[in-house]
Amino acid sequence: MSILDSIGSPKDLKALPSDRLEDLAQEIRDFLVHKVAVTGGHLGPNLGVVELTMALHRVFDSPHDPIVFDTSHQSYVHKILTGRAGQFDTLRQRGGLSGYTDRGESEHDWTESSHASAALSYADGLAKGMDLAGQGDRNAVAVVGDGALTGGMCWEALNNIAGGERNVVIVVNDNGRSYSPTIGGMAANLASIRMQHGYDELMESGKKRLKQLGWVGARTFEALAAVKEGVKSQVLPTEMFSDLGLKYVGPVNGHDIKALEKALVYARDFDGPIIVHAVTEKGHGFAPAVNHVADQMHSTGAIDPLTGEPTKQASRGWTDIFADEMVALGHQRDDVVAITAAMAGPTGLQDFADAFPERFYDVGIAEAHALTSAAGLAMTGVHPVVALYSTFLNRAFDQLLMDVGLLNLPVTLMLDRSGVTGSDGASHNGVWDMAISSIVPGIHIAAPRDGDTLVELFHEAVAIETGPSVVRYPKGSVGATVPALRRTEDGVDVLFEQPGEGTKVLVIATGSLAQNAVEAAQAVADTDAELTVVDPRWVFPIRDSIVELARSADRVIVVEDGLVRGGIGSAVSEELDLRGITTPVTRAAFPHIFPKHASRNELLAEVGLDTAGLTSTIRGVL
Repeated sequence: MSILDSIGSPKDLKALPSDRLEDLAQEIRDFLVHKVAVTGGHLGPNLGVVELTMALHRVFDSPHDPIVFDTSHQSYVHKILTGRAGQFDTLRQRGGLSGYTDRGESEHDWTESSHASAALSYADGLAKGMDLAGQGDRNAVAVVGDGALTGGMCWEALNNIAGGERNVVIVVNDNGRSYSPTIGGMAANLASIRMQHGYDELMESGKKRLKQLGWVGARTFEALAAVKEGVKSQVLPTEMFSDLGLKYVGPVNGHDIKALEKALVYARDFDGPIIVHAVTEKGHGFAPAVNHVADQMHSTGAIDPLTGEPTKQASRGWTDIFADEMVALGHQRDDVVAITAAMAGPTGLQDFADAFPERFYDVGIAEAHALTSAAGLAMTGVHPVVALYSTFLNRAFDQLLMDVGLLNLPVTLMLDRSGVTGSDGASHNGVWDMAISSIVPGIHIAAPRDGDTLVELFHEAVAIETGPSVVRYPKGSVGATVPALRRTEDGVDVLFEQPGEGTKVLVIATGSLAQNAVEAAQAVADTDAELTVVDPRWVFPIRDSIVELARSADRVIVVEDGLVRGGIGSAVSEELDLRGITTPVTRAAFPHIFPKHASRNELLAEVGLDTAGLTSTIRGVL
């Protein structure tokens, strides 16, 4: 029986003899590699926090002491140690384990959102609530990465935490990276502090050697130790924490369980807020991850557990097409600049960054700042292209509305992972972007249906000189081209026409769901209905030709992989109402719920947005 088989709860981990902890850590790493190799997931971040998570659960009493993982993609080890190892074959699968913490899975999980920089605010609120309940002896523990510290919420929370005397333990998991290397002043400060490792190792080595010299050596070491703190204060910039009024411990080797436990015990027993700085290595213990240049296997699909090589050849995706076009545009226009929020690779901006480094800006995990910084750039006459995951636009809505939209500035947003994305869970799905962005006055929103229209719409977007423009596209491979029969004067593509003597149905199919809509229309060819399927390309504002087609139809169906409430279907209904057109509108969209984790195809089928579901919708209308 392996050690891991005997661990069903943190209580079992606490009872494990210290001399078996390193063996357990190795078993956990082997387990992670072999399980994630099959399901895919966040491998590198979890390999880097094995010892840290073990130490947290040995020192603190979860769930009595809440442990909140920022972003929580690094919570796999936490799940293993809290009794869920037996469910890892279902990781990120429909009905299985979430790839993030999930309150429905375990009492040890306190949060569910996979958005970064929020853990410290959660911990601040938890500590305040426990204090109000007369439970101030409990600790609220927040595990936050150095990359997340580039987000403004962390510093807003630190300002509040430092202003109180409640027991908040902030564990900085510092691996020098978010997806890619951490940028900015915070990164430089932490890098300087990391140098203390070499200093402490030198002191420890000197201690051993000097003590071998007997009494003289011992006295010499004491003299050196006496000036240690003075030396540290001269060469280490830890003042950035102490100036906030926060006790600082570290840096600690994040792969030394004994050192971690010692630091965390001190933090647990300390009265008031405290920071423990643990230095870890992303992908630690698995050479293919450590040596993976792009992101140390931050997130991976199915891989060979020995070599780390993908077992499936990835097909050309939406992001790949945008990446190529962005570089081409950079050569065509020297006024175009690119902005990423710590995700140059995943959003397709890395090639542009390599080709035009002077026109590329990584602002860290700070989407709100990214939008307002883009507004400032636009004021100088350049055209910023901001590439984000759709779900992260939620954090920058105020800036899109007030700092870009209100000023009518030409900023283009490229929203990757829009619509239903699947296995990454509720907070990674991009079903909200059309509902929230369409209320910005003067905005233009495009939803390409295939690779060819992505290229067209991207170039049309950056040609817009007044107001913000958005191009949204899903995750994964592009799929087949969906040809148009014709295009109206205002840019609407007619994809399918079936003459008939019966009910006249207009299907407005947005984005990548156009293929499903065309197939659904073909499936009802046995009826006498007159069917027309159009792709508006620019889904907002509503084009005049859409209005006129709806005026002459008996029924309209709007198909979108965005939220049904406030989406494009709602916008079409409002526009028709304003024009005095009474044609009934049926909205085939994602329901007003948070998506569960499952594959994109499974989720689309579940809510009736696959071909079969849309076929049923059309027949129902008829």
